[in-house]
Amino acid sequence: MPRSITPNLWFDGNAEEAAEYYCSLFPDSRIVSVVRGGEQVLTVEFELMGQPYLGLNGGPTFRFTEAVSFVVTCEDQAEIDGYWDRLTADGGEPGRCGWCKDRYGLSWQVVPAGLGALVTDDGARKALFGMDKIDIAALRAAAEGAAV
Repeated sequence: MPRSITPNLWFDGNAEEAAEYYCSLFPDSRIVSVVRGGEQVLTVEFELMGQPYLGLNGGPTFRFTEAVSFVVTCEDQAEIDGYWDRLTADGGEPGRCGWCKDRYGLSWQVVPAGLGALVTDDGARKALFGMDKIDIAALRAAAEGAAV
């Protein structure tokens, strides 16, 4: 039986920079180790909120796609706004329905807790499809309007 499963993220020479950036965004996060080959960083082990990750400087061969994303479940609108703003800053980009990419091209979903239950309503789901960053109050209003 395996001891653990660790996501491995392929970077083009900036794994340490990315790991430091991610650790600065999330509480209880840290760089665990950096493996160097001479002056070059080969891998970076880091934890985000206790979840281990490995950053590999593998070169330009592979890029991130939306086929893999990380979900950041937030308690309120202020938390959504904060993560969204930091993840899309400095070269990141917004996407639809709470999805965005950071400056390294990694996809994130910044969503409120309970999103699944809220969007079972047709009005809320339609409102969500028109959003980039999620607006909790607008989703709730759409759900209440559809129920009236």
